[in-house]
Amino acid sequence: MKTIDLRSDTVTKPTAAMKQTMFAADVGDDVYGEDPTVNFLENKAADLLGKEAGLFCASGTQSNLIALMAHCERGDEYIVGQDAHTYKYEAGGAAVLGSIQPQPVSLEADGTLDLEAVRNVIKPDDFHFAQTKLLCLENTIGGKVLPLAYIAQAKQLVDEHHLAFHLDGARLFNAMVSQGVDVKEITMPFDSISICLSKGLGAPIGSVLVANSAIIAKARRIRKILGGGMRQAGMLAAAGIYALDNNLQRLTDDHANAKLLEEGFSAIEGITLHGRAQTNMVFFSAEKQKQLVDFLAEKNIIISNRKVIRLVFHLDVTADDVQTVIAAVNEFYRAKA
Repeated sequence: MKTIDLRSDTVTKPTAAMKQTMFAADVGDDVYGEDPTVNFLENKAADLLGKEAGLFCASGTQSNLIALMAHCERGDEYIVGQDAHTYKYEAGGAAVLGSIQPQPVSLEADGTLDLEAVRNVIKPDDFHFAQTKLLCLENTIGGKVLPLAYIAQAKQLVDEHHLAFHLDGARLFNAMVSQGVDVKEITMPFDSISICLSKGLGAPIGSVLVANSAIIAKARRIRKILGGGMRQAGMLAAAGIYALDNNLQRLTDDHANAKLLEEGFSAIEGITLHGRAQTNMVFFSAEKQKQLVDFLAEKNIIISNRKVIRLVFHLDVTADDVQTVIAAVNEFYRAKA
C-alpha cells in the first residue's frame, strides 16, 4: 500500500527522470569554481530571480544564515517575524555563529509584519544599541502569500532607513503560481533571496542564495567558514536544474489538492479548519486528535500531531490520494460516533 506522507513538502523523492539527469551530470571541483553544473545552476537561479549571481548551498538554513552574515557584522541586528524560520526554526544560527542580534516582531494574521511596528524597533544611531542593518521577510509563511503591494511598502521603509532587505523564499514559487506573476515581480525589491530546491520542487537537497556579485563574493567566503564548500556537487546541482526546468508550474497541482482536501474536511464533523488554503498547506484541529493520527498511520497516511495540524501537499501526493485521506478521516469519525 502506498504511503501518503503529508508532514512536509521536504519528504519528496527524486523522480526517475531527475535521477537520470543527476547520473549524467558533468562535474568538477566546486571549491575551485570548476563544477560546470553547479555554475550553471547558480547562474540559472540568479537570472530567474533577476539578480547578478548565485551560490549553491546545502540547505535553506545554511543559505539564510550566509545571507544574514553577509549583510550584518558582529553586534548588528536584523528585524524578523516572531514565527519566521530565520528566527524560530534555524537553531539560533544568526546569534550563535554570526553574533547577530535578532529583533523579532509579531506576525499579523495574514503573515505580514506591521510596518509601523518594524519602524518602531529600528534602533537609533546610539552606541548603547545594536545597529539595525537588515529586514527579513518570508514568502510564503505558514502557507500565506505576501501581497506585492505590501512588499513594495516594506521596500520603501528599508530604503528610508538604509537597511538591507532579505527574503527567505523557501516556498517562493508557491507564491509565484498563486499570484500568477513572473517571479521577478516578487524578488526585485530584495537585496538577497534564498530559494529551496528540496521542498515542493522535489530535489533531494539544496538551496540557492542570489544577490548582487559583491554580496555573493562575500557569501562564498562565509559558506567556506560554515563548512559548506562542496567538491563534485554537480550531481546535486543537476537535480536543482531539473526542478527549476520542470517543477515550477506543477505547484498549482499541490494548491488544487490542498483546496480539494479543505473542501472534503469542511463537511466532516469533528474537524475544525484554521483559515483557508492559499497555497499547498491546510491547517486544522480535530476531536480525538491523537487517536486520529494513530488511525491514519495504520492506513499508511502520515501526518504530524501538533496543536494545529499542518498538512502539506507535494509532487508525491495525487488527487486520488487526497480522496483516500478524506475517506479515511470520514471513516474514523463514523466509527467514533
